[in-house]
Amino acid sequence: MTKILIQGGLIVTATDQYTSNILIDKGKIVSIGENLFTDSDVKIINAEGLLVFPGFIDEHTHMAMPFNGTVTSSWETETIAAAVGGTTTIVDFAKQDKGESLLDTIALWKNKANGNTAIDYSLHVAITDLTEQVIREIPPVVESGVSTLKLFMAYKGEIMMDDEALLTILQESKKVGALVMVHAENGDVIELLQRQLIADGKVEPKYHATSRPIVVEAEATRRAIALAKVAEAPIFVVHVSGEESLEEIRRARSNGQPVFAETCPQYLLLDESYLELPDFEGAKYVCSPPLRYKFNQEKLWQGLFEGSLQTIGTDHCSFNFREQKRLGLDDFRKIPNGVNGIENWLQLLYTFGVQTGKISLNKFVELTSTNPAKYMGLFPRKGAIATGSDADLVLYDPTVSIKITAQNQKQNSDYHLYEGFEVQGIPRYVLLRGEVIARDGEYVGNLEQGRFVSAKPFSAAYGTVQS
Repeated sequence: MTKILIQGGLIVTATDQYTSNILIDKGKIVSIGENLFTDSDVKIINAEGLLVFPGFIDEHTHMAMPFNGTVTSSWETETIAAAVGGTTTIVDFAKQDKGESLLDTIALWKNKANGNTAIDYSLHVAITDLTEQVIREIPPVVESGVSTLKLFMAYKGEIMMDDEALLTILQESKKVGALVMVHAENGDVIELLQRQLIADGKVEPKYHATSRPIVVEAEATRRAIALAKVAEAPIFVVHVSGEESLEEIRRARSNGQPVFAETCPQYLLLDESYLELPDFEGAKYVCSPPLRYKFNQEKLWQGLFEGSLQTIGTDHCSFNFREQKRLGLDDFRKIPNGVNGIENWLQLLYTFGVQTGKISLNKFVELTSTNPAKYMGLFPRKGAIATGSDADLVLYDPTVSIKITAQNQKQNSDYHLYEGFEVQGIPRYVLLRGEVIARDGEYVGNLEQGRFVSAKPFSAAYGTVQS
């Protein structure tokens, strides 16, 4: 493997900004400084005028996942899209089927990914069928390199877990340093509201949001936090969509409870009005929790700025419109829940977060790289520009603007969630462990390069918790 010297870029981490050079050897950062020794076998990349970021980490994706009677887009296409946009690692959700062991679930997901991923990946495991065997499996799951467990408080009759199951997993996970993540919506209330809406002939996409008002998200968030307090364990709330849920998290954190959370670009940039688009176009924007009223966007940006929310993940769960979203043409309950966005999420956050002054450049890196690595057990191998870390780097040109269109995307979808959005900046080079995998918006790597990254237990979420 050829050594690489990146010269003259502005290095941006979660805490610093400085101009320097980076020497890479054998996939690792070996030195950072002004006058680095070079020899004849070094490839030089001129980064003058570019921002040098640590590789970005999307800690919330759903690749090739069966859901809502269909399957999300493949590892191959979606990780290539991720790569050209600057994402070098994802943490994907391996979803347990009924009767399946967690270790078998993990093995199945690795089999899907290995040889088919353009970037590195780690895994969460989503528990949907809690048995005594599954409880016994938690320690070996953590030993295998999967240290985050997800439970759904929604989707009654399918994958929803009750309070007893959640408390049990919180108690058992704490023993071995696993972090429990929750999809916080009250599944009982949603199921009743949906039946009532359908009985009244209210079948259009906009009623998806009506059936899942933010109060049911806030209530489930509060309940999950209460159960974590009983267990004296940390908890991580995924895809926080608005003010009421955020306030539950803020309140718990102000009381010293180890509660952590993410939001997603769609909740920062889109609103409930998209669900009302004519000709069933609103189905493109159906996700859970649903998009909220626009005022929630500023509340979420404030939560990111102040530290009440620790990460941003895409919840990339890509279905096409014509063949998959239209399964719910006559019943919004049958619309596959999920949206795309992994290709351009970083440009969107840079444009509408950093450039508008909502978050700083350092906070941008913290939310999209360093904190995801820390809370998912991947730091400092990932999420850092430091000696010994993987040489996952993004050389970003902030001077170029582009318009997002479905026609030009690498994502395997017949629409783009952010169609027509103009964003500032493009990744000129994307490096994965010292190898250039994307250049100027084109993928130049191969699908054998992505590897599984083991997550460590007792992540940053355990900083104030007795283990």
